[in-house]
Amino acid sequence: MSEQTASAPPPSRAEIFTLAWPLGLKAVMVHGVIAIDAFLVAPLGEKALAAMGLAGAIGGLLLGFQFAFSTASQIRIAQAFGSGEKVPLKTGFYVGLLINLFLALAGIALVLVFGDFILNTFAHTPWIAQQAQSYLMVFLWMVVFEAFGHAFTSHFNGTGETKMAFYSQLISIPINVCVSIVLIHGLYGMPALGVTGAALGTAAGSLARVAFLAQRFWSKTGAYLDVVGWRNDSFVEATRRHMRFALPIAATFSSVTVTNSVCSFLFAKMSVNAFAAMTVIMPWIHMAGVFSIAWAQATGIIVAQLLGRHTSPGDLDIFLSRAWRVSFAASGIVSLTYLGVCLASGWIYAELQEETRAALWSFLPVLLLLPFPKGSNAICGNTLRAGGDTVYVMNIFLSSQWLFRIPLTALFILYWDLSVTWVFALFLGEELVKFPLFHWRLFQKRWQAGGLSE
Repeated sequence: MSEQTASAPPPSRAEIFTLAWPLGLKAVMVHGVIAIDAFLVAPLGEKALAAMGLAGAIGGLLLGFQFAFSTASQIRIAQAFGSGEKVPLKTGFYVGLLINLFLALAGIALVLVFGDFILNTFAHTPWIAQQAQSYLMVFLWMVVFEAFGHAFTSHFNGTGETKMAFYSQLISIPINVCVSIVLIHGLYGMPALGVTGAALGTAAGSLARVAFLAQRFWSKTGAYLDVVGWRNDSFVEATRRHMRFALPIAATFSSVTVTNSVCSFLFAKMSVNAFAAMTVIMPWIHMAGVFSIAWAQATGIIVAQLLGRHTSPGDLDIFLSRAWRVSFAASGIVSLTYLGVCLASGWIYAELQEETRAALWSFLPVLLLLPFPKGSNAICGNTLRAGGDTVYVMNIFLSSQWLFRIPLTALFILYWDLSVTWVFALFLGEELVKFPLFHWRLFQKRWQAGGLSE
């Protein structure tokens, strides 16, 4: 490592923003499509929304596992990019793609075996179960497409080209929305497929997105066909070490995915109005909150690159303090965005029953507070992962989810029969549980010894 590289000044807020804004807008678009689907399906009634929410819980679980391992691949690629070596870049991409494809095929097999049983168990009516099953069968195509899409996105994000995933959404979303509108409502002589039409739109948009990313990947890298060899001199050994690095990170994100799916199934045990309210608000939470989360993700990518360059602890502290101040401001903007969503809910979802809209309004106090601890926790988590402190981050997530949110959600819904407002408040409670654990570990600064290992 050259002295010039090691002594380079810490990245500025503008450099973080250059990475963060495409991540944020891309995530807004992803969750925005879900919100649009909910908006398009809403005229069909609460039962149609419940069917989409139930199928989405399973589909989100499958995609969540891919995202979990892709996040670990992204960190490996970022560290390799910081070191300037091509062999680790090639290895990180192909190992990540192999893992994603395996997860997609395994997930599809499990859905085909157990999907009907799960849907029939949690659906309020046979019609909801049938509609959810139809949606899910189409959604499985998207799971295959996104195995490739996540691999391409991890590579581009890790190498600092976060705009690529954003551009892919600019292609995907118009296709998704147009196909969904036509097929949900049966326009232009097409069949009116209802909820299934939304799934077909999502799959069509995903295919277009992946095709764009594949073309750009080939154009920029030639798929690394001219790079000889693998990291650790063996693809098998590289895969083993990649998995050892990735498993704590993947377990963390997989736990988040499983937790969200379990909670969604528990939400389905509430009244149809309460479940519909949760189905409507969750995409908005993800969509508005991604700006602060994207900032934290960009911070983690840069930290991984800086550690790959062996940047000094002092410069790492300077960089992180810059990132943290903006994160707090971003959380304030997210909080105001949630307020706007609640104020406009009567207009956006005019077809919903009054009880459903009242439940949406009851979420407001939690929505105003949630972004601040969530954004700060995200900065800590992404920084600690970049420094290799992945097991500790995993333990925080697992304990807060499986010892706090899931048990209390089950108690609130199945035994105490509390209102949906109290159930929703557990999202804030989980972040408050994680807050002191994350910040104490970060201030110990053990993560600063991390970097490109093995």
